Amino acid sequence: MPTRPDRARTEDGIARPLAAGTDSEYRVDLERIRFSPAFSRLAEVTQVVSAGTTGGVVHNRLTHTIKVTAVARAIAVRIEEATEPGRLAAMGGLHHVVAQAAACSHDLGHPPFGHLGEDVLDRVARERFGLADGFEGNAQTFRVLTELEVHGPGDEGLNLTNAVRGSVLKYPWGRFHWPEPHPRTWREKPRGARADHTGGSAKFNAYVPDLAEMITVREAFPTVRKDQQSLDCAVMDLADDVAYSLHDLEDFHRSGVLQFSAVSGEFRAWAQHRDRLAMAPEERLAAPHVIPGAGLECLRRRLSRRDDWIFHEDAFLDAVLRVGSEFVEGVLAIPYDGSMAADRSLSGFTSAWIDDLVDSVHLVDDPPVRGSSVTLSQDAWHRVQVLKFIHQHFVLHRPDLALMQRGQASVIRQVVEAFDEWLSDDLDATRAPRRLLDLVATATEGYQRVARENPEWLDGQTSPADILRMGRGRGIVDFVAGLTDHQAEATASRLRGGSGLLWGGGSV
Repeated sequence: MPTRPDRARTEDGIARPLAAGTDSEYRVDLERIRFSPAFSRLAEVTQVVSAGTTGGVVHNRLTHTIKVTAVARAIAVRIEEATEPGRLAAMGGLHHVVAQAAACSHDLGHPPFGHLGEDVLDRVARERFGLADGFEGNAQTFRVLTELEVHGPGDEGLNLTNAVRGSVLKYPWGRFHWPEPHPRTWREKPRGARADHTGGSAKFNAYVPDLAEMITVREAFPTVRKDQQSLDCAVMDLADDVAYSLHDLEDFHRSGVLQFSAVSGEFRAWAQHRDRLAMAPEERLAAPHVIPGAGLECLRRRLSRRDDWIFHEDAFLDAVLRVGSEFVEGVLAIPYDGSMAADRSLSGFTSAWIDDLVDSVHLVDDPPVRGSSVTLSQDAWHRVQVLKFIHQHFVLHRPDLALMQRGQASVIRQVVEAFDEWLSDDLDATRAPRRLLDLVATATEGYQRVARENPEWLDGQTSPADILRMGRGRGIVDFVAGLTDHQAEATASRLRGGSGLLWGGGSV
């Protein structure tokens, strides 16, 4: 696929900041992403829970993306203003519009029902269709931008510059292949590269049909280490962490899910008994909700084990005490009643903390393997980890949420299985949704190309029957991943014979 030139790049391939007032190819990329159907779809894709499941307004993937974009721009502009252009150029280049484009794109690959949908699609892709690299949201984002979305006749993908395509590569490797040796085999593994239950990397950014595209993009960043993100990508990744750590807490405080007594009990117990908890055996902490303080102790151990490049005991203690004082005792202690005073207290906390976190960002020329070239200060990094803990411990582990998610998982499995059965029906397959047929054809062509050019990536699955099975599987997964929550539920209902909207245009 021909790619639009990177006008902000010099002949050495390194991105340079554009001069003020020039026509930016990056601005064109940003608007192509914002005007794409994949971007609009995010308004009806779950962030944590769907609209209507709580009494308050909750973030969806689009509102989350908009806020990540604002934080990413603030971080990028701060770095650009504080850093010598030569230093930025030596690190691969940074442009605040590219960072915004990365932030706008970062969740395009999320399927219906958020991370739950990601897990289910990964399983059915591997077990039903023999797709070794399964499903991964970051890899799907790259595929959406470079293959599945279209911009004008004859284009595959949105035809973006290398800088913008590279800005979504948070984990620049495949699940099993490239680069060699693969990061999952390294003695010191990058974040996300450790082997999971499949034997491949837990996080990765390109499926087999898209690996060649990713390799081409990474060649445009010769000064960036194999294990590192581009600067624009690092800004996006950090902005996502900052936004996630704060805005989801807003949702669940407003909805009444975060109960002061439970959260404060956890924080007070760990602060008071941390020495005793530190001596407790792992099996004693296996059910962290049973022992007050055990959840924070599990977090402390996990951070010290995985992130010793930045973890510090005193910084962790300070983070627990500060979050406990300013958020738990300062915000949660006052029940949310919908008043302007309650909103003022919550928004004041959020805006002050975002400003503080953005101000702590700095560049690292040669970061550790699990670190990043764009990072928070040590104190700020610990505070973000503790904020994320509150959401994970007191929201994501709730049994009532798990009950709803099991139903959503069933919806996705039903749709995938029904489409596979439909396409197996030689008498009726041609009446399947047109976009589904297009996606299957596109995926099949992709696997045929890999079989010709890089057959080693297919691990022996190169027969015509193998290619057709994988093409069908990847096409069905692409189709289902592109549905909204409502579309997935409505499609499952219609495929079961249920009544509902029939003539509505859109995906079929």
